[in-house]
Order: sequence, then C-alpha cells, then structure tokens
Amino acid sequence: MNFDEFKTEVLESKLLELETSTSKGDKKLYKEIDLYLCKKDNHRYEKQYYNLGYNLIAGVDEVGRGPLVGPVVAAAVILPKNYELKGLTDSKKLSEKKREYFYDIIMKDAISVGVGVVDNNKIDEINIYEATKIAMKKAIKNLKIKPDIVITDAMDLDIKEKVVPIIKGDLKSITISAASVIAKVTRDRMLLQLDEEYPFYNFKKNKGYPTKDHIEAIKKHGILKEHRKTYAPIKNESYKIIN
Repeated sequence: MNFDEFKTEVLESKLLELETSTSKGDKKLYKEIDLYLCKKDNHRYEKQYYNLGYNLIAGVDEVGRGPLVGPVVAAAVILPKNYELKGLTDSKKLSEKKREYFYDIIMKDAISVGVGVVDNNKIDEINIYEATKIAMKKAIKNLKIKPDIVITDAMDLDIKEKVVPIIKGDLKSITISAASVIAKVTRDRMLLQLDEEYPFYNFKKNKGYPTKDHIEAIKKHGILKEHRKTYAPIKNESYKIIN
C-alpha cells in the first residue's frame, strides 16, 4: 500500500483503530503504518511520552550480538527535548564516516550518555541474550542523569524505570538511533585496537563478524582469548589460543 496518498492524521487514526485488533493482517498493517510514520518523523515516540509527562527519555540499543569476537556493547542516551539531528538513523544504515560524525555531535549535545560492556567470557557463560540485557542495564546505570522512562530496541528490561520495547526502535526513534550510533562506534573502536595487534583477522573490516576472511584466519592461526568459544564454528573445533 502506498501510504503517501494519505494524510498523517488519517494514518494516525487508522493506527488507533488497529491497535487492539488480533488479526494477523491488521497487526502487519499496524507495523507498516507505524514504521512509515516514524520514518517521516522520528520523534513520534518521544512526543508521545513528553505528552504523558516524561521529560528525560533514555533511548537504549546494543551492538555485537553476532560477532565471533569481542564484547557486546550497549549505549543509553538522553537527548534534549525535541532535539533535531538531520540524517540520524539506525547505525546499520549509516556509513562509518557518518557514524563517526554523528558520534561526536551526540556526545557533545546529549544530556547524558552511558555505555555498558559485557565481554566474551560472560557471553559464553550466560548466552548473548542475557549478556545483552546486562550491557543495557549497565549503560542505563552509567547515565549521570537518571531517566524518567527508557525506550529500547525491542528489549524488555527488569529495572525500576518504566521500559518500553519498540520493535525496530533504532529506525523509529531518534533517541534509540543515537544510542545505536554510540554503541556501534564504541565497539568498532575496540575492534580496531584489536586489529592493530592481530591484523591477519582483518577486524578493521569485518569487526569480528564471521566473514570468510575471519574464519580462514581462525583456521590458519587459531583463536584469541577474546573469541567467543560458544559460537560456531569455534565451538565445533579445538583451536589453539594464540595470546
């Protein structure tokens, strides 16, 4: 369906109509309209909670669930009310240069930024899903100013603050987009440091993900203590640890 043909007010009204429907088709349409409206205005969720009396909104996102090496990193960001940063979106949609550009601006303009890191050993111990939740809680705890409400990229958290998980939140919310950029740049910089010591894994390019060159380097050289031992193909073989 081409939503461009409809006024925003009509689409917002349709969302209210679909909100309580249990029909699969209606649920699908609801998600499509919601994403469309958020791409037009990535302050929609923030405005909703400002109108409910929440002033300090923390957006939370993580990076690093899929890589074979290194930590999972989460960031929590509180932006000024009605903050604008043209072009800011999900970090996966941005070039490395753009991410670095937005990182510097967000760090300068944000009311508060917190980062949480959980290393590969903890990931292996408790699994990546639980490690992600811990990283997010750490990021929130590391905010110097405590939020009134927390909005996340589809992750519920058992914390004292009200938490609202938003599916595709890194695309829909400017605050979660900001958190995704901080988390991504922070983790990428960690991998660049590791790349300086062990360039043959090509972490500079693959950022630890299971690319062909990364896996070939593991087979040839072995693994690092920073590799995740519970991830395939590492868990399927007995590789020597070289550091």
